[in-house]
Amino acid sequence: MRTSTIVRAAGGGALALGLVAAGFAALSGESPREAATVAADSASGGSVAGDPVEAMQRDLGLSETEAQELLDAQAEAGQTHRALSSDLGEDFGGSWFDIETGTLTVAVTDAAAADEVTAAGAEAEVVDNGQDELDAVVADLNAEGAELSEGIAGWYPDIRQDSVVITALEGQEAAAQDFAQAAGVPEGAYTVETTEDEPRLYADVVGGDAYSTGGGRCSIGFATETGFVTAGHCGAAGTRVGSQDGSGTGTVTDAEFPGADMAAVETDDGWTPTPAVNDYAGGTVAVAGSEEAPEGASVCRSGSTTGWHCGTIQAKNQSVSYPQGTVNGLTQTDVCAEPGDSGGSWLSDDQAQGVTSGGSGDCTSGGTTFFQPVNPILEAYGVTLLTG
Repeated sequence: MRTSTIVRAAGGGALALGLVAAGFAALSGESPREAATVAADSASGGSVAGDPVEAMQRDLGLSETEAQELLDAQAEAGQTHRALSSDLGEDFGGSWFDIETGTLTVAVTDAAAADEVTAAGAEAEVVDNGQDELDAVVADLNAEGAELSEGIAGWYPDIRQDSVVITALEGQEAAAQDFAQAAGVPEGAYTVETTEDEPRLYADVVGGDAYSTGGGRCSIGFATETGFVTAGHCGAAGTRVGSQDGSGTGTVTDAEFPGADMAAVETDDGWTPTPAVNDYAGGTVAVAGSEEAPEGASVCRSGSTTGWHCGTIQAKNQSVSYPQGTVNGLTQTDVCAEPGDSGGSWLSDDQAQGVTSGGSGDCTSGGTTFFQPVNPILEAYGVTLLTG
């Protein structure tokens, strides 16, 4: 562990979660799909391209060739990441992908492991802590979070800094220090950053489509063999839900929020699960699996308010402190979202990544959005992702 405390102010980094959209129909009388298309078109200055390559061109400023090369490089980096995380064992300290250079960097806690990383085609960086130790620090903070997180927006392991970042509200840096000390976190294992924004909630079966929750609107995450998965804050177990056209109904069978932000819905015969995500350009994107993309990789989101948007994965295992309670294990991105996008699908190429928990900002000015990883939902509730 490092022995000196690092305290760094990073102003303006928004850490807000999204709201379930109030009411299933827009006030103008438009259907949710129509309202979503209008909102997304307005935000992007025109029609929304749903194809991953076209959306990456729009949101990441890439040419068509660059976007396709990025997808290919990410696929190769993902394979290398999974192989090294297995082969290096306890010496594996985490990894991150650079979309500018197409380079995967792997952190190692033993310098002797660097040669194996280089031989696999990745760059090696020797670190003091590594992913396992940082995750242990996050676990200690999680244990204290419900009682002592006032004035704190969230916390997450930053593999690149080799430190856990605690994000405090402006003027609450001392609260972050007290929080870390109460959790028994060594001074050299955490960094304090600040934000002006307090977290808030956003709140055929096709990922990204709207569904009603009885008093609001959320978005479908991914189809399962029995229904779909979505965000837990959209409705507790037992909540009846319905498709946007009224033809399908279902029931939330399992849900957790706060703590996590996950739910599983079992649908009735009128609502058929489909292994696809709405691209909000008149088509769908197929879902082929749920292999987790590395930090730094590009990722795209589908939601019933703002349609299809892309960006990058910034951090994993993020804990966010909401007024309603703390949620652990989220993934942070620089993708925009707005109310009603909650629960919607996240994909990296054709691999399911998670469901929208929320974010700050909007799709006009940009913002930060978090998602609940999908694999923990599938494992927790014993449901099977539908692929094709």
